[in-house]
Amino acid sequence: MIDIDKDLETLQEMRNAVQMAKEAQLAFSKFSQEQVDNVVKAIADAAYEKSYELARLAVEETGLGVVEHKVIKNHVGSKEVYESIKDEKTVGVIYEDKQKKIVEVAAPFGVVAGIVPTTNPTSTAIYKTLIAVKAGNAIVFSPHPSAKKCTVEALKICREAAEKAGAPAGLIGWITSPTMEATQQLMKHPDVNVILATGGGGLVRAAYSSGKPAYGVGPGNVPAYIERTAEVAKAVKRIIASKTFDNGTICASEQALVVDQSIKEMVIREFKNEGAYFLNDDEKEKMEKVISPVAGKLNPKIVGKSARVIAQMANINVPDGTRLLIAFESNIAKSVPFSIEKLAPVFGFYTVSDWNEAMAVCDRLLALGGRGHSLALHTTDEEIARKFALQMPVSRLLVNTPSALGAVGATTGLKPSLTLGCGTFGGNITSDNVTVTHLLNKKRMAYETKEIEIKSSAEPKSPATNQEDLLKEIVSEVVAKVGATGAADKETIVRMVSKAISHL
Repeated sequence: MIDIDKDLETLQEMRNAVQMAKEAQLAFSKFSQEQVDNVVKAIADAAYEKSYELARLAVEETGLGVVEHKVIKNHVGSKEVYESIKDEKTVGVIYEDKQKKIVEVAAPFGVVAGIVPTTNPTSTAIYKTLIAVKAGNAIVFSPHPSAKKCTVEALKICREAAEKAGAPAGLIGWITSPTMEATQQLMKHPDVNVILATGGGGLVRAAYSSGKPAYGVGPGNVPAYIERTAEVAKAVKRIIASKTFDNGTICASEQALVVDQSIKEMVIREFKNEGAYFLNDDEKEKMEKVISPVAGKLNPKIVGKSARVIAQMANINVPDGTRLLIAFESNIAKSVPFSIEKLAPVFGFYTVSDWNEAMAVCDRLLALGGRGHSLALHTTDEEIARKFALQMPVSRLLVNTPSALGAVGATTGLKPSLTLGCGTFGGNITSDNVTVTHLLNKKRMAYETKEIEIKSSAEPKSPATNQEDLLKEIVSEVVAKVGATGAADKETIVRMVSKAISHL
């Protein structure tokens, strides 16, 4: 009975949070652009200021990742996101084309349901709060149960800053002790207008099947292709920096190496110089059982763990300073552990003859669960880069940059975001880096710019009426002619009428 009571309390907390959010959003919808911007800046500044404390709390609670790297994620989720959206118009008239006589007016969605993953629990909460509030919405969160304390702490910081800046109470809400039932009910709540879901495949599917508009994202089984013209030493440094960043917990981090045969030995040497450990056949077999104890399923215990910790789990001795575990692989399938998405510093290493074969290998890897997400390419051949951009089924092709950081906009010109759409390649509604523009409606007022003449058509007459009118016309002609000739006998009239009808 105690568990049932707690479930009921959680459901009631969720309903209360949504009700408060709805009321707060109605009040917030009357704010000017300046007032909204003041609230958003206050949230960003407060979250940025607490980046380290929130990063430490996240690692302590979840046991995933690296504190210093989570600080960077929090910086991206607060400062970088703020800088990218601060000048966006989101209140009232936001655009006017005087030549085309079109005026665009912003209208908020209303209440957003925010789903937060355990891998990026504080940075995602901050980022979603900023883009939702900037668009004029309220937002209610369901944290991951394994990261609820640090996520709620981040949200408390955001809410306190927002309310000090004048935001209505309840604009930012959450479920303190989330359950699957409460999360599902949140997504289906009649007063929730849109869902912003970041998490596992099952949760994203639940968001899409809730009956509400939803932004969900797919997994990222990101291949990293090192083409023969690449600056190998730079490419390897970038890949290791990306793959080990926060112990591989960003979904855009590289998952498999694809290397041209002609530079294979050079690539191996550079990886070893940078702290990578190459597994022998026996060690590879041990590691496969740790990566995927059940065929096709990733072991969640390795997610966000360091290479040395994962090696210990497999009873493999690695040198001090080992940053990455790599195994040579030639097979690609769900049942092949080194070919699936591994949110940890572990790599499969594939060798190809040229870029044509690399495309085929990358496509097969993406088909295991990363279609539409991202692909990392290291090359100095612009033509090959263009070929990959044209042919690969990904929304982000990241050239000569760490994939994990490039995809979220930290090292590229892409929109800073912690929700990366996969387009229809991956079953998503958008291929964008989701930001403020995805969380507001645009109403359009359009004036006439060209006249179109529309001719009116007379009401069609029935066949009987047409025939009657025709006979009257013919008789009138006959009478006129008869009058002119002076002939008025019946036979003449009949003959002339018959002749006229026959002619017509």
